[in-house]
Amino acid sequence: MGKKSKERMNGTFRFGRLENFPISFLAVCLGLFGFTLTWQKAEQVLKFPFVISTALLYFSIIVSGVILATYFMKLVKYPKKVKQEFNHPIKLNFYPIIAKILLIASIIYLGLNIVISKYLWWAGVVIQFIFTIVIMSAWIKHEKFEIHHINPSWFIPIVGCIIIPIAGIEHFAPELSWFFFSIGIFWWLILTTIVMNRIIFHPPISNKLMPTFFILFAPPAIGFIALTKLLGGINPFGNMLYYFGLFLFILTLFQFKMFAKLQFYLSWWAYSFPLAALAIATFLFYHETNAFFFKILSWSLFILLNFTMLLLFIKTLKAIKNRMICVEEEE
Repeated sequence: MGKKSKERMNGTFRFGRLENFPISFLAVCLGLFGFTLTWQKAEQVLKFPFVISTALLYFSIIVSGVILATYFMKLVKYPKKVKQEFNHPIKLNFYPIIAKILLIASIIYLGLNIVISKYLWWAGVVIQFIFTIVIMSAWIKHEKFEIHHINPSWFIPIVGCIIIPIAGIEHFAPELSWFFFSIGIFWWLILTTIVMNRIIFHPPISNKLMPTFFILFAPPAIGFIALTKLLGGINPFGNMLYYFGLFLFILTLFQFKMFAKLQFYLSWWAYSFPLAALAIATFLFYHETNAFFFKILSWSLFILLNFTMLLLFIKTLKAIKNRMICVEEEE
């Protein structure tokens, strides 16, 4: 066995662990804030006699602060490594998660502190717009992208645009929310076509990126929430978005055996936020219709999300303990 193989077994590499701290760690932050928002909505819609979402919010802020501070340290100490990630055709898509975290936090703070919510929202809008322009410009230049680079993580840069109206209608003129909603929805349709072409007619996506299939049902679920807020109630197109998202979720569940065989990667955190988005969308549907079916579905998705988050925490802590994370990746 060669020296490098022995080092890999021991979890040590010639590069420092900070140098290999991945941008994909931001998915943990997004999952935590999505989980917090789901608990907040569950407490309101399902009328829980207790409040846990506040504690989850503080926990999410602390964990996200540690992750963001660590990545900033990497930027300062290893700027070339950060530049490599930013120029990577897949890892590039994780940077807009910063905007999504701020936008989700602004929704959480709507009922807690409207001023903080507004500042978080504006920060999220500005960062989202910058990343949207930068990443779409990179797509248009088309200097490094090939069909095997395409996977559902490419939805990440545009999902933030769809999130903006959810709190946006409380903070600014609705036209700005419509502007971003339009960008997100139409680019979602375009990317869905490209991603499905990649999935159906080309070699399978690598096991490491398989969990990103869950991202497929996040945009329509969030689109339903945003459109319901924009129009002041449920509507035919919003219903279509919700049911399409629900179908994609069911379709994904039928691939359970495929997901069950996967080795743990940080990409497993792609399970968290889409599940949270669909659960929140279902809470909203139940709130608007008061239909018993959606109450049962709300509880089912909520329980599934809690189980998933517990599993992700256990797997992530175990991976950190065994030094399986923050190691040099093979391209």
